[in-house]
Amino acid sequence: MTERLDHCIRFGRIAATLPVRDMARAHAFYTQVLGFTKTFENGTPARFMILRRDAAELHLTLQESYEAAPFPVAHLMVEDVDALHRICTARGIAIVKGLRDEDFGLRAFVFADPDGNRIDVGQPL
Repeated sequence: MTERLDHCIRFGRIAATLPVRDMARAHAFYTQVLGFTKTFENGTPARFMILRRDAAELHLTLQESYEAAPFPVAHLMVEDVDALHRICTARGIAIVKGLRDEDFGLRAFVFADPDGNRIDVGQPL
């Protein structure tokens, strides 16, 4: 017997978990470049960390042998995509897909973090 898909369960937040090979480097990138704040860490040295900025939450997990996927692993909506693109470019962050207006209604670009995780950034047109 299967339950109906409209089962009246309300879903809450969902947070992306990014594997990283170097937790200190990832922490520095997301806090110093993107302005996230660490709200939790587990382990000494840290093997798991939660970062937040505004409504965004990101989980980092230490995986020393991790190889990044060749596609975006997270999508980040922002209010000023052009400003974030300028920051990323000025800091020498790898831009995987340049800033453009997409036919699906977003102005967007894709960058890669120091571990190669591709983050798709967008703002509604």
